[in-house]
Parts: sequence; C-alpha cells; structure tokens
Amino acid sequence: MPTAIVTGQPVPGSSLEGDLRSLGFDVRMAADTAEARNLIAAAPADGRVALVDARFVGHPHALRLGLTDPRFPLAAVPGAVTAQGTARQALSRALEGQDETGGGTAVALDSLPDRLVTALDADGTPVHRPELGSLVAAVPADPQARNEARQAVLAVDEEDVRLKSAVKSRDGFFTTFCISPYSRYLARWCARRGLTPNQVTTASLLTALIAAGCAATGTRPGFIAAGVLLIASFVLDCTDGQLARYSLQYSTLGAWLDATFDRAKEYAYYAGLALGAARGGDDVWALALGAMILQTCRHVVDFSFNEANHDATANTSPTAALSDKLDSVGWTVWVRRMIVLPIGERWAMIAVLTAVTTPRITFYVLLIGCALAAAYTTAGRVLRSLTRKARRTDRAARALADLADTGPLAGALARVLGRGLPGLAVPAAAFLGAAAVVACSALTGFGGWLPVVGAVVYVLTSALATARPLKGSLDWLVPPFFRAAEYGTVLALAARADVHGALPAAFGLVAAVAYHHYDTVYRIRGDAGAPPAWLVRAIGGQEGRTLLVTVLAALLTASQFTVALTVIAVCVALLVLVESIRFWVSAGAPAVHDEGETA
Repeated sequence: MPTAIVTGQPVPGSSLEGDLRSLGFDVRMAADTAEARNLIAAAPADGRVALVDARFVGHPHALRLGLTDPRFPLAAVPGAVTAQGTARQALSRALEGQDETGGGTAVALDSLPDRLVTALDADGTPVHRPELGSLVAAVPADPQARNEARQAVLAVDEEDVRLKSAVKSRDGFFTTFCISPYSRYLARWCARRGLTPNQVTTASLLTALIAAGCAATGTRPGFIAAGVLLIASFVLDCTDGQLARYSLQYSTLGAWLDATFDRAKEYAYYAGLALGAARGGDDVWALALGAMILQTCRHVVDFSFNEANHDATANTSPTAALSDKLDSVGWTVWVRRMIVLPIGERWAMIAVLTAVTTPRITFYVLLIGCALAAAYTTAGRVLRSLTRKARRTDRAARALADLADTGPLAGALARVLGRGLPGLAVPAAAFLGAAAVVACSALTGFGGWLPVVGAVVYVLTSALATARPLKGSLDWLVPPFFRAAEYGTVLALAARADVHGALPAAFGLVAAVAYHHYDTVYRIRGDAGAPPAWLVRAIGGQEGRTLLVTVLAALLTASQFTVALTVIAVCVALLVLVESIRFWVSAGAPAVHDEGETA
C-alpha cells in the first residue's frame, strides 16, 4: 500500500486524510521535517510515498492526478509531491537538504512539499506536473484564503472535469462526436464496478472475434451482425483508454494489449470477411491480404516518421508552419483528421459496408480509401522532411534501424560494404530493391528463378541502405519500403501459385511477421529497446525471410509451397508470441498509455 505523509499540524474540519485514504494511501502524520524523514525511511522501499501539506485544499481528483499516476516516477501538485520506488532516493536527497522552519515545524510560512519540488528542480530531476485545468489544488496561508479556496472547490463540478479529461485530447471526428459522448459514461460505470482497462480491452477483442465469426458465415444476417458487433468492439476499444484515464490505471501491459489487440481485431475481421465471401463462391483473400499489407505499411510510415523526428533539433519547415496554421482554423482540423481515415472512420466504414454490401465491395472501398489516405500523409511528410533542416539524433537512427528489422544476411553484407550510400541514395536503394523483388515475383510465372534473382538484389540493396546510421532527411522511408517488399513478395508469390489455400497461408505468414513489427514499434515507444537480437536472427530478418520465400517458390510445387508458408507462419508466430508475451508480462518498462496516432 502506498504511504502518504501529511506534514504539519492537522487543520480542523479538513477532509484531506479521508481523501488520501480513498485514493488508497496509508496515511501517516509528521509534525516536522525530521519526523517526515523517519516515516519515509520506514515506508516499504519499493513503494510509493507522498508528502502532502496538512493545509492542502483542493479536489480529490487533483490529488489523484498528482499522486497516483503510475507513468511518472516523480509528480507534484501545489502542496503535494510523490515519488515511486525508483525515485525515492531523489526525494530523500531533497528532503535531507531541508531546514526546519517556524520553530521546528513545516507549517509556519511555506509548504514542505513545495520546497521539495523546488529542490528537485534545482537538482535537475524531472518532476511531472499534471494539467489541472479548473481543478483546485492550493495551500492557503490564512483563514480567509482557505475559505476562498473551499468556495472555489465547490464552484467546480469535479466529476464533469474528470469525465471530460477521460476522453483523448486528439481523436478522429467519428470517435469524438459519435462514440466518446457516451463511452466515457460507460468507462465510469466500469470504474465504479472495479473493472480494469485490461478487462475491457479483452472484452473488445472477444467482441471483434465474434464479429469476424459472424462475417465468416457468409449470410446477410451474419454480415449485419458482424457490422453491429464491430462498432460495439470499437466502443469498448474507446472505453478501455477512457477508463485508464478516468481512474489512472495505466500499465505497460495495458498499453501493449491496447495497441496489439487493435491490429489483431482488424486483421481477424478481414479474415472473417474473406471466409464469408468464400462461402458465397467469391475468393477475396488477395484483397484481404492487400488491405492488411496497405494498412500495416501506413502504420510503419507513421511510426518511422515520428521516431525519426522524436527528438530532432532544428525541426521546423515551411510545410510544418502551414500545417500549424491550418490547425488554427477549426473546420480544417476535422477534415484533415478524416482524410487520413483513422480507426474510427475506418471501422465505421467497414461495418456499414459489411452490413449493406458484399465483402468484395468492402475491400475495394477500403483499399481505395487507405491508398488515398496513405498518399496524402506520406506526401505531406516527404515535403516536411525535404524542407526542414532537422538534425536527427543517435536515438532516432537506432529506432529506424530497429524498425528496419535487418537480419544476418544484410547485416553481414553491410559490415563488408562499410560506409554505405550517401544522402537520398539510401531510400532510393531501398525503394529500387523493394520494387525489383516484388515486380519479379508478380510478373513471372510460379516456379521460376527470376524472383530469387530479385530477392538477391533486394538483399544487396537492403545492406546498402542500412550500412550507415539512418539520419538522412528521407531515411525514415527505409522501414516502410522494407515492409512493402517483404509483404508484397509473399502476396505476389501466393497469388501466382493459384492453388487453394496459398493466399490464406500467406495471410497467416504476413500477420505473424506484422505482429513482430508492431511489437518492435511498441517496445521502442515504451523506451524498452528492440526485440532481442537472437529473435531477429532466428526468424531471419526481413531480407532473409523474403529470400527464403522466393527460393521455396522456385523449388516446390504450388501445393508444397502452401504447406511451407503455413509452417513458416506457425514457426514465426510461436517465436515472436512467446518472446513478446514473456517480455511484456515481466517488462520493467515505465507504465504508458498510447495517446499517439489515431490510425
């Protein structure tokens, strides 16, 4: 149980102690600084401790925001400061430097918690200060100020503020206006019944899987039920994040589940649509796989661009300035958010089209919409990159290298090649290699050796593209080109095999590899590093898998090739899932919650 130490003499009529207990704290009283030191030393070494001025007046939710958020080692609001186990030493060090005031008490003229925050700032230790908005958090110096603070507390509807803050500050049009107005109340209902965000996330996944099962029936009632359940799954998907923000139940595992389950739900639904279409005699597996590839490549563009510019310096451009100017015009913000077809708009479109049309039409519209969105976002980011003079850091280069997923073949060649290519030649090489292997696989008959030649060229260009740190203006395009090459090659070869089961097997292989790539992204986002090198070597790296698939297509019959794809998919899935689950369940990464892209 976390410990809250109330410093100074108790104030008659104060609800502070009760508020702290309601937040789960074991409350202790400290009349002076020396006693506060002793109580901190006696608290469990790995537990959270908080120091709160006895004169504190404010909303309980202000204390909740300041003292219970698991994402920040040190946090503070006026009159209160908290430290998790990893930051206890910094807090104790700041406390050691405090002299007694007011005849040996900490209540005479100033606030001990506020002095500690000042000392931590002076020491260069980062302290999180949550945005309180209209919430009150104050340490009144006299009875009149205390009465005024109490009146300010009564004037603000704390629950209304808490509900509004549960909604993500940046979201799509459909989510903002069609889901969040009622899903936040569902989040509150879940909080009051002790449900956790992870439980709601799991319920969302199960609902989506049932929706996929309904779509797989291939009947009109099944399609209608699938569309309704997909929207229900999305409502729960919004609810889990809102529940996390409402109750501050953030966790490393929760962030991973929320992110990866979104992809699992959408891609399982694609598979359900393809199965349903097959029951009606229409083979749309190639469209389903194409939709998954396009959506995954879109996400990799987002991730790579953001990681490349995460901590870049001199990161300004006329294009970015124009974008910021457009954001100041209300209606353009929503138009631009809708153009990129974020998850809310995308799932609503898929649900409606599933209910009223056919799987083929659904995939056609989805592919066209995602292609236009990808063109819009990628073109804008290329323009920004070419017009800005950003200096990218070693961290950004490492992140892009991890996202590239280079295996032992290209890695060994890169070491032989040495410095690699200069400037824009890096993304150009990645693009030409990707185009070569996909074109050779798509334009030749199944069983030929030309795709293998294309794959060998691709291994060489992959090595050239990654032989030096990826710090160029367009080097963030390298991981998306690699994803398009690998996934596109698998799709092309499976389609050319023209045998029953080849495309579903390819769908499974791409899904397994895509999971590995998403897992890499979320490890990087959580500052947990990339997957271990042994895992990348074991599954061959992106260029190794691409070469292997082309060789198998040349050596095996179409039926044997289908079996080989299935075996590779199972092996890759088992390896990456076991390692991913092991890591995230036991991860020491800081608790996070995804507030990033809406796609």
